[in-house]
Amino acid sequence: MRRRVVVTGIGIYSCIGKNLAEVTQSLYEGRSGIGIEPLRKSYGFRSPLTGLVERPSLKGMLDRRLRICLAEEGEYAYMATLEAMETAGLDPEYPDYNEMGIFYGNDSSAKAVIEAHNTMVSKKDTTLLGSGAIFQSMNSTVTMNLSTIFRLRGVNMTVSAACASGSHAIGLGYLFIKQGLQSIVLCGGAQETNYYSMGSFDALSAFSTRVEDPAKASRPFDLSRDGLIPSGGAASLILEDYDHAMRRGATIFAEIVGYGFSSNGRHISQASDEGSLTAMLRALDDARISPADIDYVNAHATSTPQGDAYEAIALHRLFGPDCPPISSTKSMTGHECWMAGASEIVYSILMMQRSFIAPNINFEQPDEYSAELNIATSTIETELNLILSNSFGFGGTNSALVIKKYY
Repeated sequence: MRRRVVVTGIGIYSCIGKNLAEVTQSLYEGRSGIGIEPLRKSYGFRSPLTGLVERPSLKGMLDRRLRICLAEEGEYAYMATLEAMETAGLDPEYPDYNEMGIFYGNDSSAKAVIEAHNTMVSKKDTTLLGSGAIFQSMNSTVTMNLSTIFRLRGVNMTVSAACASGSHAIGLGYLFIKQGLQSIVLCGGAQETNYYSMGSFDALSAFSTRVEDPAKASRPFDLSRDGLIPSGGAASLILEDYDHAMRRGATIFAEIVGYGFSSNGRHISQASDEGSLTAMLRALDDARISPADIDYVNAHATSTPQGDAYEAIALHRLFGPDCPPISSTKSMTGHECWMAGASEIVYSILMMQRSFIAPNINFEQPDEYSAELNIATSTIETELNLILSNSFGFGGTNSALVIKKYY
């Protein structure tokens, strides 16, 4: 028997809002969270564009001992998880008496590593690094901190899969619950936004340099796109076995019904329409639906010339002429990297709940590939029953998730 996997809690902390209400409004209005960080230019970046995410102040919310172990992305994840726990109706003592697991996507902790290195270069003394340095600098910083803060005693694992990390984390949570290995799991993705973490991306000339109007710089699928905008924050979801959720009287936001994955097995940084299509087909097959059943696609499209083109080819191969509305919320948020696969499921759930499709802003002229797609250029009021969400990353990792409206 296939166990049903439902979403009973969601939380978000991003450049378009620090909570679900703010983010919902931004999505509906097509409001951009992109701006300029002057420090990037003085540091040596080609592009100062970034998603502007406010650092939370955790003093008074968390004990100092817990705060000093949190890297920047861990702070965002903590805020998103607080909201997810609240919307799931889970009180702080719940994990003390119920086993709860965690899968969280994260693929860097650059700021903590570089600052520790700088201390060593100037002071030549490891004792001056501080006791929290090791816990901030490991890739598993988010899961080790959240599992400690929220006292989680189930599966505890970081998913490090480039820009598909958050999506794969949800996929693994879904599989663990479906197979009966866990009843309730915290899943999500987090991304630091400091300039230390993005220098190597900028070195690849991957970023947009359209600085004259930051809100128009992220242009997924548009002919004039010239690169992505780095961004970040965190998104958390509570996944739960349906029967378990029913027994505790939980509110259900949506159901995860399909997860697909693949690896391109080719160039380390180039996308693949074949790999993308394979992940989507597997997700649809797992959900036991056909392409015609999908009401909306939240595309991965990051605003890079090559990546968007390959995804457009894959989407046209999947849907043909009967393409459902497609938009990339990265047109508003920029590319939230390790967080994106999780945040875009939260964004999709918010759209599903409010019955609208967020626009792919800044889409003015298609290229030869996006011309074959049904790009939503403005907010569309419509009921959404099944949504496909794509996430692809360096190294050829691909993930696709299908979520279903719960009635």
